[in-house]
Amino acid sequence: MPDRERFLLNVPETWSTTDLSGQEMAAARAQALAETPDPRAKAQVNDFFRTGRELLRSARKHGALFSASTAEMYDDGLFMAYVMVFAVNTPEGLEFTLPVLTQALGTSRRAPSDREVTSVTLPHIGTVARVTGTEETAITADVSTKLLTMHTMLPVPGSPQEYLVVSCASPNLPLKAAVHPLFNAITATFRFVAPDGRPLPATS
Repeated sequence: MPDRERFLLNVPETWSTTDLSGQEMAAARAQALAETPDPRAKAQVNDFFRTGRELLRSARKHGALFSASTAEMYDDGLFMAYVMVFAVNTPEGLEFTLPVLTQALGTSRRAPSDREVTSVTLPHIGTVARVTGTEETAITADVSTKLLTMHTMLPVPGSPQEYLVVSCASPNLPLKAAVHPLFNAITATFRFVAPDGRPLPATS
């Protein structure tokens, strides 16, 4: 197994590993609709799951290595969020820049007005780059939706041209203050592991 595929990432107990074929999401949508009597709330559920299907489609297209998600009904509505891990190869002679990341993940080419590029220190990895922002994602040719996003770039040990990107997203824009700490906590559990299962030491 390539080194880039030997990793662990913990998600909350209420989350589930996503079936990238979309069958599990279809079942979750049916359950959410069954638990939602209000027509306006049903429309919101359908919109959110439409976003989810588009994210899965893009994940399959761009070779996601891992995906997990949650779709939970609360008194004030549906909460949805996703985390995916992508492998990104930097072309020889090029640096790992935002345009390279954008093209690799198939995200909007227009930079979000609230985009922030920062560095963070992850317990099992070291200091890495992170990009947050509210990105617009196409659902159909005529319809798009906005997502809170957090992309964290992790260099693959021993492979200077390879990165894993932990991408988190949620359509629940009003919950930004709670969603970003959740995404950070999930990403902080990431660690590369050796062939025998031992965690690899932080690189920086």
